[in-house]
Amino acid sequence: MIRLKTIEQIDGIRTSCKMLSAMYRELIPLVKPGVETRDLDAWARNWIRRAGGKPACLGYGPKKNPFPATLCISINNTVIHGIPSARKIAGGDLVSLDCGIELDGFVSDQAITIEAGKVSPTAHNLNKVTRECLYKGIEAVKPGDRLLQIARAVSAHAQSFGYGVVHQYCGHGVGLALHEDPSVPNTPRGSNPRMMAGMVIAIEPMITLGSGDVELLDDDWTVVTADDMLSAHWEHTIAIFKDHAEVLTDAVEG
Repeated sequence: MIRLKTIEQIDGIRTSCKMLSAMYRELIPLVKPGVETRDLDAWARNWIRRAGGKPACLGYGPKKNPFPATLCISINNTVIHGIPSARKIAGGDLVSLDCGIELDGFVSDQAITIEAGKVSPTAHNLNKVTRECLYKGIEAVKPGDRLLQIARAVSAHAQSFGYGVVHQYCGHGVGLALHEDPSVPNTPRGSNPRMMAGMVIAIEPMITLGSGDVELLDDDWTVVTADDMLSAHWEHTIAIFKDHAEVLTDAVEG
């Protein structure tokens, strides 16, 4: 069931989103070669708690196997849900960060991909186009139009460069919980509801150099490209009003 938000609820979600983007702006300079991903995770957890929020990803999921970290840190062929560890970032890595904050019951969600050190032209272009896919999807958000217009915009842009589009995972509703209805796919398949005032959605293209097919590792969280090719991931939280849409998370550069 799609939960439409009131203006007051959107105000609360917006405040959470602004906090999340502020955290990213301070975190990005720390993402550099030689840094252990678990240290970035600890930094983000402490920042959010000091700011008065709660990490939305930490403890999310089934009770038997909740997500164990504040940040999803996904490097190179890892698409989403990478678990922070003692792994050190290397020069040339594409480092995708995905995080949410719960603030007074309102939840934000945003992902960015950072280029660590000097990356190859191939990696840079993939990251650039993935970010462009995000904004193509945002441009397709029109009150009264159908949701799959977003997917058509995202997939058309990625495929014009010969890139793969991940279809097994997708964007989603957000705001009162981390994941809500509707699903917001990146390829035009599945249900196709109208975009209505009060909807708050996360659009998150996951684009790869290869086929776009993915596999889930044995930890039941980490998603990698099936062909071991590079991937990138960008995400914004968007609110839909009667006559316009608003990006609630701020633009931050990877």
